[in-house]
Amino acid sequence: MQTFRPTEPVDILLIEDNPGDIRLTEEAFKSALNEVRFQIATDGEEAVRILHECQQDDERPFPDLILLDLNLPRLDGFSILEMLKDDFDHPSPPVLVLSSSTAREDIIKSYERAANAYLTKPDSPDEFDSMVRAVEDFWIESVQHPPIES
Repeated sequence: MQTFRPTEPVDILLIEDNPGDIRLTEEAFKSALNEVRFQIATDGEEAVRILHECQQDDERPFPDLILLDLNLPRLDGFSILEMLKDDFDHPSPPVLVLSSSTAREDIIKSYERAANAYLTKPDSPDEFDSMVRAVEDFWIESVQHPPIES
C-alpha cells in the first residue's frame, strides 16, 4: 500500500514575523524524532513568492507542512490561505495556523479558507515542545498527505 507521508528531512515552511516565535519553533523541532528543514518567510509576500517558486521549480522541494501566523506584514495569513486554495492545481500540503489569536472569527475564517488546523501559540518553551510533539505525531507520522503532482 502506498503512503503519502513526508520523508526526511521534513520540509516545513514557517510563515512568521516574530523572531522570538521563529526561534522557539525551531528549537522545539530540534527535539523532534524526524529531521526537519525550515524555510522561513517573515511576511506574506515572501511566503507567496516561496510557494510560487516551489511550484515552478522542480529542484526546490514543496513544503511538507506549512505553519502559518495570521498577523503578518504586507499580506496577512488569510490571504495566503486563499491563495493556497485558489492558485494551485493540486492540494496544498497541510496548513496549520499558529496564531496568538483566540478570536472565534479568526478560527472560523481560517477553516473557511481551508486551514487544516488552528493552534493557539504556546506561552512557554515547554508548551512549544508539547505542541511540536503533537504536530509530529499526527501531521508527520500519522496523516496521509495529498500526493504532489510531478
